[in-house]
Amino acid sequence: MSKLYRHEVLRIVRCVVATALAVAAFCAKGQDLEPRAYANAPVGLNFLIMGYSHIEGGVATDPALPIEDAQVEVHSTVFAYARSLDVFGKSAKFDVVLPYAWASGSAKALGQFRDREVSGFADPRFHFSVNLYGAPALSMEKFADYQQDTIVGASLEVTAPGGQYDADKILNIGTNRWSIKPEIGISKRLGQVTLEVDGGVRFYTANDDFLGGKIREQEPIYSVQGHLIYSFGHGMWAAVDGTFYTGGRTSVDGIKANSQLENSRVGATLVLPVNRYNSVKLYYSTGVSVRTGSDFDVAGIAWQYRFGGGL
Repeated sequence: MSKLYRHEVLRIVRCVVATALAVAAFCAKGQDLEPRAYANAPVGLNFLIMGYSHIEGGVATDPALPIEDAQVEVHSTVFAYARSLDVFGKSAKFDVVLPYAWASGSAKALGQFRDREVSGFADPRFHFSVNLYGAPALSMEKFADYQQDTIVGASLEVTAPGGQYDADKILNIGTNRWSIKPEIGISKRLGQVTLEVDGGVRFYTANDDFLGGKIREQEPIYSVQGHLIYSFGHGMWAAVDGTFYTGGRTSVDGIKANSQLENSRVGATLVLPVNRYNSVKLYYSTGVSVRTGSDFDVAGIAWQYRFGGGL
């Protein structure tokens, strides 16, 4: 193998590994399994959330490339605030999420072992949702008589390029770009069981400082998720979750990679009330089928404190 060819292959490998590790470490935020996203809540409630999650798994790359044993591991904490709102008589919610993560990744390329450890804030997220049908804005007093039937809601999520980012490194916490995700969801209650289906698409701006000044672009990711939720009463519930997402092909300086996603995941969620103001959520998800991208497991726990709204 000539030195020129080897140098070019290593350059391509660095780009592919950088893309794959970044996807594996943080695509979880783009494929969240979040049951009860459009559940009604009394107007004026505030929520403080603090959580921890662990992500670990392999990275699937183009089999034609000389990359082996690509692995990532991420420990992350999240701090969030949410508030339920009245928007023209419809129930709505706004929340802001600030994650902080510790990530490590490794891969073998042409016999050379490459690894990196990094920590810092991830890109902040801002999310607004409104229930268009079946979930009117209600005070705490009136909410006591509310019974859900069918809810139709819509949401918009924006991530900002505020996370840790080093353009010369192959693994980063932040992505150095904006994204926006419109979504629509339907929730139907049948006794103690609630069925939910949500569908959305995430659009990305270009990262114009990728690996020392290259331009990395990504096509939209289309996703659909479903949830089967069972309520035990008194604020305790459990859910079985699933999602499928496709798209997201990337390119660097106009050269497209073989990175089209066509992946699915399943998971479970359990919420346990502690008292009127506090609850704990446990969740887990794993990859079922992976065309390209990442095959990772996620396990986490979150504590939620609610106040205001006449509690």
